[in-house]
Amino acid sequence: MNIGIFYGSTTCYTEMVAEKIQAMLALEPSLPDGSSVTLHNIKQQPLSLVSQYDLLIFGISTWDFGELQEDWEAHWDQVSTLDLSGKLVAIYGMGDQIGYSEWFVDALGMLHGAIASQPCIRLGFWPNQGYDFTASKGLTEDGNAFVGLALDEENQYDQTDERLGQWLNQLMDELVNLA
Repeated sequence: MNIGIFYGSTTCYTEMVAEKIQAMLALEPSLPDGSSVTLHNIKQQPLSLVSQYDLLIFGISTWDFGELQEDWEAHWDQVSTLDLSGKLVAIYGMGDQIGYSEWFVDALGMLHGAIASQPCIRLGFWPNQGYDFTASKGLTEDGNAFVGLALDEENQYDQTDERLGQWLNQLMDELVNLA
């Protein structure tokens, strides 16, 4: 299985999470032999590279009052035109639930919405328990979960590694159930 992690990162937090995901997946025993995990900083590499991968993990952060991270914003017109047919897609989003409580991980929801019409299989929805925020575009329609993993390096950095491990285990379980 070829796994591509595509991220945009202004302050390196989204990039550091991408690197942690790559390292954790490299040790994942349930992945088929010969699997690869490749990082792509979308500031330097085109989104069109998604065509090379079976599983895509997108990393995005929310800025200020619910705005997209600058690298994603620069390529935003391309996102809805990507051919994700038959791809497995998971998203993680970075936000600040205290300083920007009304916009917590909004970009996560915006990215999910941009690919929602694509014939891809979405994985990795994440429970919204354990967070303290006012509103988020990153929630599912019923509001019971996020459309991907929500991380807060400002206020809950001590939970990032545990959440990542749980989320990746969840992704592996979802992949097994699809097989």
